Amino acid sequence: MTGFSRRRFNTFLAAGAASLSLPTYLRAQGKPRVVVVGGGAGGATAAKYVAKDAAGAIDVILIEDSDRFTTCFFSNLYLGGFRDLASITHGYDQLTSAYGIDKVTAMATAVDRSAKTVTLSDGSTVAYDRLVLSPGIDVIYDSVPGYSEEAAEIAPHAWKAGPQTELLKAKLDALKDGENIVMVAPPNPFRCPPGPYERVSMMAHVLKSKGHTKSKVFVIDAKDQYSKQTLFEEGWTKHYPGMVEWYGPSVHGGVKQVDVEAGTVETELDTFEGALLNIIPAQRAGVIAIAAGVADEKGFCPVDPASMRSKVDEAVFVIGDAAIAGDMPKSGFSANSQAKVAAMAVRGDLTGSRVFPARYSNTCWSLIETDDGVKVGAQYEPTPEKIASTTTFISQTGETSDVRLQTYKESLGWYDGIIADMFS
Repeated sequence: MTGFSRRRFNTFLAAGAASLSLPTYLRAQGKPRVVVVGGGAGGATAAKYVAKDAAGAIDVILIEDSDRFTTCFFSNLYLGGFRDLASITHGYDQLTSAYGIDKVTAMATAVDRSAKTVTLSDGSTVAYDRLVLSPGIDVIYDSVPGYSEEAAEIAPHAWKAGPQTELLKAKLDALKDGENIVMVAPPNPFRCPPGPYERVSMMAHVLKSKGHTKSKVFVIDAKDQYSKQTLFEEGWTKHYPGMVEWYGPSVHGGVKQVDVEAGTVETELDTFEGALLNIIPAQRAGVIAIAAGVADEKGFCPVDPASMRSKVDEAVFVIGDAAIAGDMPKSGFSANSQAKVAAMAVRGDLTGSRVFPARYSNTCWSLIETDDGVKVGAQYEPTPEKIASTTTFISQTGETSDVRLQTYKESLGWYDGIIADMFS
């Protein structure tokens, strides 16, 4: 089975059967209801802006299966020792109390688009007038031969922040000098395009800071090109000479087998050995989007570029990593930007409020070494075909240390700002 775990699949089956006998969440009398599934950069932002700007005219329910949210963005800095886990983990109390949002801590397991209901893991159902799906991604474990959900407990992917991130850090911190790391980097499209390479940088930083000069990081990539490639390669040469070896598929010929017990990644070129394997598989939209029937054959969700409305169902919006967002990358910044457009469209649907033309933006920052930050980003507008970039920018090779320090400081300010925007 691909895309989501057998345990989660069984949860979905059990919930579907149980829902026959359990009641629905009652709608506030006279108010339309918006249900938001997923409490990350997209979902939390969408719930906030629907509730805040509707000023009590819309009943908002946020469904998220955790009481606290650990951000994928900045989780690499946790791996590198620049942040602690508490600093990237956040609760919902301020969000819900400030805007009257009803937070339901449960997994959404099914969507009946005809009845306009969401089924929860306890079998109960929640009715909606508009549904916003922001479920992030699920990894497709068997897209890498030999990899599985069970294997991830030995060779973590850590592409969903939380226990997997903690496991990866523990394994990274336990490495001895001379022990190597092998990363398998995913094919497009995937969450956070620069993420694997910032992670490589943070791994090399940890090894270097411990004096592990005999250790290496091998990157077996599914792509021959990747985000900020010249910037990362310049940084690796400058800060970690001889420590990082990157191989694209035109060189390694493809991954034939991963053996997490043996610590090996076999390719057509060679078999790479590592005391730590970080396997990042291919990805698709979070399972609830698949279950809702709003994803295409490739596993992501087509949306209207002007509103983030599903092309399958006018009452459903899909934002963040699960959406096919044209030129926009899958990132926390993108999800936050898309959430505000979707929230405005939802309010227009349900209250008749004015809907302004959509504008989107994104910036992705990466840390290569202490105070050495780089960025890439763009502004976007909807076209009939897609969300298209209108202006772009990227850090340049050869920048001064002062410029790189300011870029890093800018990323810290952005993190504080987006967290406040999501949760307060």
